Amino acid sequence: MNSVSEKFRKNRSFYIIFGLVILVFLLSVNTDLAEFSQHRELSIPSGFFYYTLGVDVLVIISWLLILFYRKAGVILFPVFIMLHFALHNYYLSTYLYSDITVLFLFIGLGLLEVIPRWNDMK
Repeated sequence: MNSVSEKFRKNRSFYIIFGLVILVFLLSVNTDLAEFSQHRELSIPSGFFYYTLGVDVLVIISWLLILFYRKAGVILFPVFIMLHFALHNYYLSTYLYSDITVLFLFIGLGLLEVIPRWNDMK
């Protein structure tokens, strides 16, 4: 391993930014859990929670892939966030600002940290 990639691995800003990204995404997970606890009162379809929970798990796995310097995580993370947003928009006609904020943070700040490391990622 060369000194350039070792320098990037020790960069704290990478981990701080992606820690912030997952923290904001956990707001979406909290929304999903709140909807599940109230799904009878809100008349939410029964399968909706399982769809969104599955997408939540996929988002967290892709976030972990980013932390382990995998290109697949960088590509899949925004795709799964958009899928989560689309599920809420389709089933509940809700606009989740937490998903939009996660995309903004990922594109605005996360990619600033990922692009210089792209050649070092597997």
